[in-house]
Amino acid sequence: MKPNQDDRRDNVEKIQYNIDSTIKNMNLANEMISKTDNPKTKQELEAKNKRREESLNNMRSEIKDEAQARENNFK
Repeated sequence: MKPNQDDRRDNVEKIQYNIDSTIKNMNLANEMISKTDNPKTKQELEAKNKRREESLNNMRSEIKDEAQARENNFK
């Protein structure tokens, strides 16, 4: 069996969707942090947001690469 071709035409949109979702989750976590009195919950949410920020940086780099590949017709 032959593997499916890698279809990169919509990668920019998929990555942008993931960026938007991650930002939304970070904002929701920040709201929870401001509302909770539980130090353990605050610490866990802050750690999650730190990982999300790292992911955002990676996704932003990836979206630039994908946009450039699209401009170059994926060559």
